[in-house]
Amino acid sequence: MTMIADILLSAGALGAAIYCMILSRRLRRFNDLETGMGGAIAVLSAQVDDMTRALEGARSTARTSSATLGDLTDRAEGVAQRLELLVASLHDMPAQPTRPDRPAQVAAFVRSPHRDKPPPLVLRNRTEAAE
Repeated sequence: MTMIADILLSAGALGAAIYCMILSRRLRRFNDLETGMGGAIAVLSAQVDDMTRALEGARSTARTSSATLGDLTDRAEGVAQRLELLVASLHDMPAQPTRPDRPAQVAAFVRSPHRDKPPPLVLRNRTEAAE
């Protein structure tokens, strides 16, 4: 009986040794820098660094674009004010009919409904009888 127990104990120890050897080989391949997971981790780390640099470049470009857009918006608002003055000065001109059978069109200005800022003038055409 003790001999059978010794054989089974030896077989169990031999099986555990073989299992440990197989796990050791798998772990070595897993951590290999060229073909295993170690290589994949190294590649991903390099990609993260590249993406961080690209993100910083995109941020700086966005800041520059935002500043440029702000300047252009300010210029556009100035031009819009000048255009409003020019269109308002056209309001004083007498209406001329384009054809004798059609009434003249006179520019009428109305304020468009905006809540946050003063509303701009909006040009609406209205038809009046030629005098």
